[in-house]
Amino acid sequence: MAMLIGYVRVSKSDGTQTLAPQRDAMLAAGVDPTRIYEDLASGRHDARPGLTACLKAIQPGNTLVLWKLDRLGRDLRHLVNTVEDLRTRGVGLKVLTGAGAQIDTTTANGRLAFGIFAAFAEFERELIAERTMAGLTAARARGRMGGRPRKMDRATLMMAMSAMADRKAVAAEVAKRLNLTTTTLYTYVNGDGTPKAAGQAVLDGTHRPDTVGKTRSRPLPASRHSNATAWA
Repeated sequence: MAMLIGYVRVSKSDGTQTLAPQRDAMLAAGVDPTRIYEDLASGRHDARPGLTACLKAIQPGNTLVLWKLDRLGRDLRHLVNTVEDLRTRGVGLKVLTGAGAQIDTTTANGRLAFGIFAAFAEFERELIAERTMAGLTAARARGRMGGRPRKMDRATLMMAMSAMADRKAVAAEVAKRLNLTTTTLYTYVNGDGTPKAAGQAVLDGTHRPDTVGKTRSRPLPASRHSNATAWA
């Protein structure tokens, strides 16, 4: 029998919500209480160390058990990508209640529902590629016929972030599509598609391209022969 790993989360840590109902449901489903990971955080913005630890610890052949499907994803894209990552790792998924309760990879219908997420993930990757190519076409129509941009603009950054959010994206290929060097791409975007400090500055409108990657120049040391006394 596959090992069951549980994950529970509530959105508030001020005591107005409790994990007890979710934990009770996990225990009733046969999850060992020592294998339940938990977070007290909102799904969209807060860090979720419990989920990070859970996804790191879970092994192929295990089954991740959720109270509701919305406990897992920050948003639809994150949910689809996370479920697809579980599938490719050979990890099962079981949802106990709510709209996703039909997902149980120990059953034929559950495996079918699980497979639908793979289709959604592929669809999302195709949309990213389509949007990237459409952006490049529009840029060329405005007179940018190739070559590295003189500076990173918001439109290019958004395309780069969308493309890099795909776990299967290759940075060198993304950079080539956007007429960037790989070094420039990584100056602004992390490998998971989130913006670095320079990228966030572009999004905030505070970016100064002349300061990126530059260090303050220091005077060269004087030659040790410059003050030597000339011999007659």
